[in-house]
Amino acid sequence: MLDQDFCTFLEYKLCKAFEHSEMDSIRGFWCDGVLLRKPELADAQKFVNDNRRMAFKAYVGKDGQTEYELILKFGKKALSRFARNLDIRECFPDPSKELGFDIDTKRKRIEIQLA
Repeated sequence: MLDQDFCTFLEYKLCKAFEHSEMDSIRGFWCDGVLLRKPELADAQKFVNDNRRMAFKAYVGKDGQTEYELILKFGKKALSRFARNLDIRECFPDPSKELGFDIDTKRKRIEIQLA
């Protein structure tokens, strides 16, 4: 379910990824909120099935206010669970290992690869 609780979960995961990152460019970053982009929200099931991704806005940075595009990329497990209306939180990578999180400060884009 893509709702406010899920956006809060994403915010927490981003903060953990920043906390454990060894990248100097994001040291001290934190997330002050995540919002689902409206076009994708209209028919999320169809959008994710067709595109295998979902876009959000994330407010991150040293002040937590810089707008970034946050892309969730759905792997096979996440896609299957999402199609059956099951929770996809278990498909998230471990933020303490940095694998699965791609953070580009120049393009202001974050990608998270789900299992």
